[in-house]
Amino acid sequence: MTKPAIAANGLRKSYGDKTVLDGVDLIVPEGTIFSLLGPNGAGKTTTVQILSTLISAGGGQAQVAGHDIAADPQAVRAAIGVTGQFSAVDGLITGEENMLLMADLHHLSKQEGRRVAAELLERFDLVEAAKKPASTYSGGMKRRLDIAMTLVGKPRIIFLDEPTTGLDPRSRHNMWGIIRELVSDGVTVFLTTQYLEEADELADRIAVLNDGRIAAEGTAAELKRLVPGGHVRLRFTDPIAYQAASLALEQANQDDDAFTLQIPSDGSQRELRSILDWLDSAGIEADELTVHTPDLDDVFFALTGGAGVPTQSKEAVR
Repeated sequence: MTKPAIAANGLRKSYGDKTVLDGVDLIVPEGTIFSLLGPNGAGKTTTVQILSTLISAGGGQAQVAGHDIAADPQAVRAAIGVTGQFSAVDGLITGEENMLLMADLHHLSKQEGRRVAAELLERFDLVEAAKKPASTYSGGMKRRLDIAMTLVGKPRIIFLDEPTTGLDPRSRHNMWGIIRELVSDGVTVFLTTQYLEEADELADRIAVLNDGRIAAEGTAAELKRLVPGGHVRLRFTDPIAYQAASLALEQANQDDDAFTLQIPSDGSQRELRSILDWLDSAGIEADELTVHTPDLDDVFFALTGGAGVPTQSKEAVR
């Protein structure tokens, strides 16, 4: 059985009398995108800092790329790349010089460093800007350069701590494409984000961190099924068919003006098949069937009580 890229058991961290992490367990399979969600102060960045060996844990154990973070931190650092909330780009030098500086830090030869820098600048569409000071770059360009610098050492695991914070929607979508490309190349991505849409769009698995503990973990679809409110909506144009369905489906909420029935459902294939089989056996045909499931906003509020959530929760939950 393949070892997971990241495995943490009982991670703890406190600062004085404030507990930041209170027994966090995580498993991240290789070649996947794992997203950690949580309100402000939930411990997302602290988790990244511990797993990337930037700070030590107060308790628990973790292995990253098969290496113990406490016993063999150098081996962990050799296998990972980290892009933090704030860009590590030096604005006083050019994009190319930033790349070459990173190549020097990874002890690449000058020839190899130039080759790697040129390849990554092209891959991230930064060739035209390569000779310009990084201070002149847009936010999206700086983020692309930041990730390009992270890739100089060919990490197997990349920690992206809120990589699209502050980016406009177009730049954010471009960054999503870059993250997907990384995973298609076999890289494992550990992503923290303040955007629920981002986790829903990208992550293979999502964990919700609240009060220093994992409140829930699973695929986006699995997490959405934790929250009540899902339903199947049937719409009819034939009043007779609508009346027949209404009489038979007593548990459904009825809208006599719109000729619609709303049936509580978890959105699973099993429940959907049951409804379709019933319609067939009753000889009733609905003109439209739609499945509605709670979104990650609903999950987030249910699991965290809305703690630390800005008013524009759809686009800015941290």
